[in-house]
Amino acid sequence: MEIKDSGSVVLTAYHSYTPSRLPSGVEQSFAPESPPSRSPLRKSLPRCQRINRMLSNESLRPPVYSRSNSQASVDSTSMEDFWCEVENIKENTEDRQDEQTLLEIKLPDEGELEAEWLQDVGLSTLISGSEEEDGEALLSTLTRTQAAAVQKRYNTYTQTMRKKNKHTVRDVRDIFGINDTSPTFEAMPVSPVLTNGIQLPVQKPGWEMVSSPSYRKCEFDKDSQSVTEELSFEISFSESIMVIPKHREWHKNQRLKKDESALPNFVIRKSRYGLTEVGDLSLDDMKKIRYLSLIELTAFYDALGIELKRNRTERVKGREGGLFGVPLTVLLENDQKKMPGTKVPLIFQKLLLKLEETGLETEGILRVPGSASRVKSLRQEIEAKFDEDTFDWDQIRNNDAAGLLKMFIRELPSPLFTVEYLPAFITLVEKISQVKLQLQALHLLIMLLPDACRDAAKALLQFLKKVVANEKKNKMTLWNVSMIVAPNLFVYKGKRANQEEMLTAATTAHIVRLLIKYQDILWIVPTFLISQVRKMNDAAINNTKRQLMFDKGVRRLLRRKTMERERPERTEFLQSDIPEGVIRVHAPLHSKVSMAIQLNNQTKAKDILARFYCENSHGSSENMKMQIQSLHEIGGNIGQHCLDPETYMLDVYHSNPQAEWVIKPKTS
Repeated sequence: MEIKDSGSVVLTAYHSYTPSRLPSGVEQSFAPESPPSRSPLRKSLPRCQRINRMLSNESLRPPVYSRSNSQASVDSTSMEDFWCEVENIKENTEDRQDEQTLLEIKLPDEGELEAEWLQDVGLSTLISGSEEEDGEALLSTLTRTQAAAVQKRYNTYTQTMRKKNKHTVRDVRDIFGINDTSPTFEAMPVSPVLTNGIQLPVQKPGWEMVSSPSYRKCEFDKDSQSVTEELSFEISFSESIMVIPKHREWHKNQRLKKDESALPNFVIRKSRYGLTEVGDLSLDDMKKIRYLSLIELTAFYDALGIELKRNRTERVKGREGGLFGVPLTVLLENDQKKMPGTKVPLIFQKLLLKLEETGLETEGILRVPGSASRVKSLRQEIEAKFDEDTFDWDQIRNNDAAGLLKMFIRELPSPLFTVEYLPAFITLVEKISQVKLQLQALHLLIMLLPDACRDAAKALLQFLKKVVANEKKNKMTLWNVSMIVAPNLFVYKGKRANQEEMLTAATTAHIVRLLIKYQDILWIVPTFLISQVRKMNDAAINNTKRQLMFDKGVRRLLRRKTMERERPERTEFLQSDIPEGVIRVHAPLHSKVSMAIQLNNQTKAKDILARFYCENSHGSSENMKMQIQSLHEIGGNIGQHCLDPETYMLDVYHSNPQAEWVIKPKTS
């Protein structure tokens, strides 16, 4: 039976803050009460419980899969912390309405959505019609499902533009190299497109597009330990969906449970290339990772039969000075003048450090609110004294520090997880049932975040993980922490803020729960995306070489330079008789700055580091240097890549024979 009344009940309960719009019979029960005293949790708890009873009226029946499982699939008493936190937020922001900037979400015009998508994935060349190398290189690396996603968006864009008669657009067949008789993406199933852009003849596919409920839910007993599943980053997420058997059905009577044991544990299957975190790649390569991640996320949602929605927002300026309500990029720009290389705003770091040092074992930390007037006063004092480093952090009580931390996150002009992709975050819970698939979608969304947002989110989640680790002393479970943090992270600003918060309450809490529990996975760049970046860089290099070959003057110059450089190298090569598979590793900070090392199938990056340590060990100071240094792959088909100590070097060498190998400190 489809739940049709829960939406109206939800909105009725939430409009306790707008009594004039409540129906008769409900207004009295949910009318605003007098402001809470210094123990607001005790006074507001009964009302929170009554709200949750109304929210869970329909939760005895399993929710229909096509609807949001946000409110209808949680336990009746599990949302108390969320609504108490919402009340505390409203209390703390009542006198700051004039200072806050509302984000107005604008609906895109017809065709603009696809145009913006093509620009955001680095394919603006398809709109402008210019022949840019980066666009061609990107197209040449796409998987079958990724190419189909691009083809679908470009088809929609060209059809819309032709209707509007704005300007001539390139035909999709010119881009993907397909003939007139080949079907468009809109006719499902699509004949697969290879990575070189050539479309195969239409045939009965070995896979088929399936809807979200057709995936196996991880089976476990409610009283047992979490089930362990394996994750692989070597195959595209969207490609792996196609081979899931039909018989793995999701049980529709499954409900979102607040117990941590309801979430499976995941083990990452390491490839021979090791694991790469977001800070291990160069900024230029991470830019390409974002392009590919958006294409992959779109293909992933397409494969699940889900629409990937995005918001459009006006640029928000935020405050020009101060610390709270200031964009992360502005804070970082100011902090980097004092401390070059800073990735997380100093004020944010200080708030987290204060809580880590004194607040992790405080009972009810994050949940029990501090004094609103005291928090306001402390905020003003911090704003005035922080830059001069004259603020006394010892005077702050732990609950007040937690209030300042939540206020900082809440008042960011743009949310930490961005307004643009907020619908995609919500959709991954409401439309996808299997936790593994939710995690894969979440993983790609994290790859899409701007550097400043992702680095700040990483620092926050690491702190929240420590809070949960001290659950026995602070009484804050994973679900409790998620309930409190969700309304601060997923902030809705605008005319429909109250409605949106109510409709997505449990959804956002579950997202935070996934973020905290699986954060170590989320910072790892999938191996298949790095492989695509390598192919993209190789294609760009080859395009550059081909262009240079047409320039006779350049050819003569290159021939002369090559002859000058190759003569001594050939002599050295013959004298040393270096065999295949030998790399020269440079270590500028060591006494022995260079060493030739023969690689075999078992040589790992950590073996090379150990070799240099043995050759250069002259005491404890050298030992300390060694511990903070890593082997880097530089140049060739990668910008810069800090290698996992467990990386098998011969595999990396074969994938990038032109690279240089340098031992130096890790920059993250």
